[in-house]
Amino acid sequence: MRAVITRVASASVSIEGTVVSEIEHGLLALIGVANGDGTADIDYVAAKIRDLRIFSDAANKMNLSVKDVDGAVLAVSQFTLLADVRRGRRPSFIRAAAPEPANDAYEGVVSRLREAGLVVRTGVFQADMQVASVNDGPVTIVIDSRSET
Repeated sequence: MRAVITRVASASVSIEGTVVSEIEHGLLALIGVANGDGTADIDYVAAKIRDLRIFSDAANKMNLSVKDVDGAVLAVSQFTLLADVRRGRRPSFIRAAAPEPANDAYEGVVSRLREAGLVVRTGVFQADMQVASVNDGPVTIVIDSRSET
């Protein structure tokens, strides 16, 4: 499972010009589910989104989590995070999970974040969405549950 999280002043998801979800201060989390992702991947990614200390404290050091700053999370499913572009010019999405297990895993991350007491808003799974954000910092972190680096 791969996630790209961005610290934001605000973020929103629109479909056909209508805002369907939005947050103020917090994290925009784009989440891609790979073939074979399971409970361990869901737990890992949710814990990282919840606990990464990427918000500034009083000394202007990145030392606080989204929960510490009473921030919200806008979670958006994005299978294109699993694109393989090593060959040719057209990305391959063969590593991305099929829609049903991908949605289950995505919803698992959302559920874990809500269980931790976070306010979580979501995109619409498999919809053509327009995602807008005002990046704060900017601070953008890539989380990969299978990375060894």
